[in-house]
Amino acid sequence: MFMSRTTLENLPGTDSTGGGRTSSSNSGSSGFLRPSYLRGSHYLARLEQQTQQKAQAEREKNAVAKNGGEGVLQGNNSAVSQSYLGITRDVIERTPPHEEEDAVDPLPTRWGSGKDDKADGLEVLSDGLEVKYTGSRNPTERDFEACAIRADHTMPVQSGLYYFEVTILSNRHNDTTIGIGFSGKDVSLSRAPGWEPESWGYHGDDGHCFASQNAGKHYGPTFSTGDVIGCGVNFSTGTAFFTKNGFYLDTAFREVKGKLYPSVGMKKPGEHIRVNFGQTPTRDRGGDTLIPKEIHKLEGQIAQADTSKLAPPLDETDVIQQLVLQFLQHDGYVETARAFAKEIQTEKQALCLDPNTEVPGIDIRDDQDANNRQRIRRAILEGDIDKAIKHTNACYPHVLEENEQVYFRLRCRKFIELIRREAELNLVGSGGPKGTNAVASSNNGYSKNSQSEDMELDEEMEDLDAQPGVHDLAQDALQYGQALQAEYADDERKEVRTALKDIFGLMAYQNPLKESKLSHLLDRKGRVAVAEELNSAILQSLGKSSRAALENVYAQTSVLLDDLAGAGGPGAFVTLQGIIDEIPVPNQQI
Repeated sequence: MFMSRTTLENLPGTDSTGGGRTSSSNSGSSGFLRPSYLRGSHYLARLEQQTQQKAQAEREKNAVAKNGGEGVLQGNNSAVSQSYLGITRDVIERTPPHEEEDAVDPLPTRWGSGKDDKADGLEVLSDGLEVKYTGSRNPTERDFEACAIRADHTMPVQSGLYYFEVTILSNRHNDTTIGIGFSGKDVSLSRAPGWEPESWGYHGDDGHCFASQNAGKHYGPTFSTGDVIGCGVNFSTGTAFFTKNGFYLDTAFREVKGKLYPSVGMKKPGEHIRVNFGQTPTRDRGGDTLIPKEIHKLEGQIAQADTSKLAPPLDETDVIQQLVLQFLQHDGYVETARAFAKEIQTEKQALCLDPNTEVPGIDIRDDQDANNRQRIRRAILEGDIDKAIKHTNACYPHVLEENEQVYFRLRCRKFIELIRREAELNLVGSGGPKGTNAVASSNNGYSKNSQSEDMELDEEMEDLDAQPGVHDLAQDALQYGQALQAEYADDERKEVRTALKDIFGLMAYQNPLKESKLSHLLDRKGRVAVAEELNSAILQSLGKSSRAALENVYAQTSVLLDDLAGAGGPGAFVTLQGIIDEIPVPNQQI
């Protein structure tokens, strides 16, 4: 079936250096800038997602343009048709994400090079990270005149805390008039940072700091050639600080707010600096200790939170146990819920001081609906979509009729399973290792479930000889795809056309299991999403909540974190996934 191959470009990211030499140990292979102190933060996760979405839209636009003919598409509803063995797939141009209210600001990546970003007497060198004073200084010029430059982007407030470092490269060791700090967009570039309204700076010649005025105050030591000066702004507290050679110098400014750019000012020929906006680890890894300190403070506040009023008379442990039990029952894991309830009772009995006191058990009743839903879920997770549809229609005959989108997702998943099965047979026929989970390995990341997934794939491979041959599966997939396309030929919904385009695109590859860019379609996790959606639809038809209480708690917490992170508040320093990742996982013995 896989008669042709389409070469897709690697996902591009932001240009971390703006050209020239690349020295980014904090950038991935895509060039996306990941300052080490922001890794794992709410802000960086959202920025990376936003960057990937824009890159995806750009890549699809370029792919359409390369096809020629109907080439570049105009408007959101434009499409060009491509055909694979009789199946036409519509390529839809996706509009790149707009600057919406929930979009996050980008990170500074280099010094600005436009006339509005730097004074005439400064030259931006090599990769955009170095600046040198090249102007000539007239002896009659006033002392307060200088040349300043600002970065290409503001320090993102949503990050909660931003930090950058400047290395002094000047030839004159004891004659440095460099100022380091930050300023607004409209601040004059003929004055050093801190001397103008809406600017703040720490000056190397006298060790003074200046807050939007000529009069400074003593702050720290002087600095000169070879020194590394760090500048950080904590947006959650509205304070700013500096470091020298990795050592913290205390708070320099308070009530700092607004959209501010990293900035540097110079006054004398030969003065020369290089900035680190996160391309490399900070000096003595001092920057990496900043956010952990904030997280430690937050953890202390969370630990002190009063949970007694959450669900009286239950204490915190009881609430957690009840949430887990309700989740298991809600999703149809009746036997697991029963085993968990028994474990809870055993634990409470062991902790009871009076051996004559009987600890009441938790009654987990048999639920036929739960058993039906679990059977349907199991069929989907095993890739048997036909069985899942059959059981659903038998037990809940109106669910798929009333939830057309769920039915469409099931139909698409069946096509994917046909393609996946054929690809697995091709792997075996080409001498590929039977126990290789091609989709999991293509993710280029460690999966806690990789060993169990490999065992599942081994079991699937052992049954391949009993399944239809490659040719039969190819024909089945082709016929099913044509029927699916015909069924939704007149459906103009963008999400439907996009989904069909994505799954029909699998046919363009010799073996999609070997293509990492397709792993999101073929991964077994896709089965879970479809199973959850169908389970929710069944629950709604029964007049029950489509989500378990634990899922509601997770969703509500996620929304609250977004709100707290919006203005650089405490929500910027933590993520739910980060907290989950810290939960110890027992070693699994195979």
